[in-house]
Amino acid sequence: MSQDHPIESLLRPAVEAYTAGTCLGCAILCLWAPWSIALTPSIGYGTAAGFLVFGGIRGRQAWRIWRYRRNMKRLPRFSLTSRQIPVSQRQLWLGKGFRWEAIHTRRLYEAQLPETQSYLQPSLPYQLARAWENRLDRYTWGAPVIQLLSADTPLNPVRPLPPVGGLPALHAVEPRERDVYLPLGERVGHTLVEGTTRVGKTRLAEILITQDIHRGDVVICFDPKGDADLMMRMYIEAHRAGRGDAFHIFHLGYPALSARYNAVGRFGRISEVATRISGQLSGEGNSAAFREFAWRFVNIVARARHALGQRPTYEQILADVINIDDIMIEYCVAVLTQYDQTAWEQIQKEEKKLNPKTIPRNMQGRHPRVVAIELYLQSNPVADTVLQGLRSAVRYDKTYFDKIVASLLPLLEKLTTGQTAELLSPDYTDLEDKRPIFDWRQVIRQRGIVYIGLDAMSDFEVAQAVGNSMFADLVSMAGHIYKHGIDDGLPDIGRRAGKLPINLHCDEFNELMGEEFIPLINKGGGAGIQVTAYTQTLSDIEARIGNAAKARQVVGNFNNVIMLRVREDRTAELLTRQLRKVSINQRMLMSMTSDNSNVDTDQDFSSSGGDRVSTVQVPMIEPADVVSLPKGQAFALLEGGQLWKIRMPLPLPDTGKEIPAGITDLASRMREKYHTGDHWWETVMPAPIQITPPAGDVGVPTTPASSAGSLAPQKANWEGDFEVASGYSDSLGEVDDGVDED
Repeated sequence: MSQDHPIESLLRPAVEAYTAGTCLGCAILCLWAPWSIALTPSIGYGTAAGFLVFGGIRGRQAWRIWRYRRNMKRLPRFSLTSRQIPVSQRQLWLGKGFRWEAIHTRRLYEAQLPETQSYLQPSLPYQLARAWENRLDRYTWGAPVIQLLSADTPLNPVRPLPPVGGLPALHAVEPRERDVYLPLGERVGHTLVEGTTRVGKTRLAEILITQDIHRGDVVICFDPKGDADLMMRMYIEAHRAGRGDAFHIFHLGYPALSARYNAVGRFGRISEVATRISGQLSGEGNSAAFREFAWRFVNIVARARHALGQRPTYEQILADVINIDDIMIEYCVAVLTQYDQTAWEQIQKEEKKLNPKTIPRNMQGRHPRVVAIELYLQSNPVADTVLQGLRSAVRYDKTYFDKIVASLLPLLEKLTTGQTAELLSPDYTDLEDKRPIFDWRQVIRQRGIVYIGLDAMSDFEVAQAVGNSMFADLVSMAGHIYKHGIDDGLPDIGRRAGKLPINLHCDEFNELMGEEFIPLINKGGGAGIQVTAYTQTLSDIEARIGNAAKARQVVGNFNNVIMLRVREDRTAELLTRQLRKVSINQRMLMSMTSDNSNVDTDQDFSSSGGDRVSTVQVPMIEPADVVSLPKGQAFALLEGGQLWKIRMPLPLPDTGKEIPAGITDLASRMREKYHTGDHWWETVMPAPIQITPPAGDVGVPTTPASSAGSLAPQKANWEGDFEVASGYSDSLGEVDDGVDED
């Protein structure tokens, strides 16, 4: 089969097999009966060898046609264990696939022609088997027959196709796939993963996170919905990589098992506290003024607490904003005597002389001691900027003050209600609480691994507020690293040169992002932050931000785009509009007839027929191709516009041993509570082995307090792997080992 023709045709009968069969018969004849074709035995051997060589060439060409046609219905299975996932210090493995070129566009065009549909449709026995399954489903005695017909084994010639949907030809247009890698140097440009629900975004996250953990990078995963398998994968891989002590779980839904985190406890400048909190308030229209007021009052109380040597927390800030009189009194008790030893004696005298009728209108409703302090300071000014800020706050009419901070209170109450307060406003003095407290500087310096479950399905408002707070804290930390480095404040001995990769995985990131997310992806690369964001559609980002221009600004900061199946054309066009057009050859059947006007000849008419080959410009792929992707497959735009077609292995739960009871209990409760629908491949794979907590005492803490935080067992043996089904592939024929015979 020569490939030097103007138009390649692979969806056709494998006519080369006829030649191969003929050559095989001739070779046998030359070996066993050379005399029948007038050959001597010695000449017959040489002639037989020639027939076999030529027949082998033609047979190999026929095999390529058969394999191509088979792959149009079912791809070979592609399975790995967790230990077989490639881990490189230079590249990130994405799966198997190929770089999409003009030839693949031509093959896809051929697969859509009416005359080639017979090669893409299931066989008649397959259709009859499915029809019998539907017919027998109404009878109880038909269950054994249905089980036999639907058995997913290579021994079943009519086994059902994987439930992945989509257009199988999108990946089958290239029979020779290879490993697809993204250079690590490109990750700092950030990666956007888009796909509708139940197509494999979270499973792709597991593949990428597994590599990041074994590479030794900082890994931070935001998971709003709470995926138990993702959490378990991170935990198991952290211990397999010998990094179990650096693993932390923060989960709003399970405070007893969660580590604690103070989003405003560490800062470079005290004003960052007010910025992180007020940044979550709306800044549109009339709300902008209230946002500025909120920033000012949070900054006032944060400065006062910092001056008193106290670490700011959400609970303390809420208490101070609600009752600013207490912080005013507490600060004056600590400070005024430094300027005047008799200050409190004079204040007490002023407080005793107070007459409610003579109190200024703007000070009515304030604590009498606050009024006395204000009267004292009017006569004895003190040059203290913090005190001046507190004075300006208490001089507001109390009713008016409550109104201008009204937009701030709901946000702080979301962060300080119920058991959430224990996680976000930790008590540093409570030595009985064994749950660790972490912050981003500590995580980054220790090359930590953090899983953050925000329980958004139970309480979206709190999840959103906490996620935004963490993002704002990360932005602040990125700015500090960019200016001073990771080891700022540590001795010069043992300092690390260069940036440390900080891999930030944000599942359903459109539910978390706010104003603070834009500078994180826009400028975070300078601090080593590498964002991999997972979302469904472009409209989700616009709806969350509320501004189309800002949504485009966010998307414009992602240099790499991995797009699984999407249901919105506009989202698909985010990929397809960036691709150039390609030239493909088209075949046109020509048939012409003409009359002969010369009456002196016997020829009345003439006719001719043939094929005409023309070249046309077409898009490399259409939005409809992205919409038609099977589950577990994606188009990836990498390294400055190179289009790759990839399919990814999707792991099953691990069979790890001696996992702490707290972890297994958390995972099982998450599986009961959250139904992500991402386990579609389990219908074509054997059921996974369930993880069970170890019996007896194996050195693993089991009480809620002792199994919190890092949740690292004192003893852990990691055995067993996870199988990856690529039977999710497309809908294509026999099962083989996934290795081409070429």
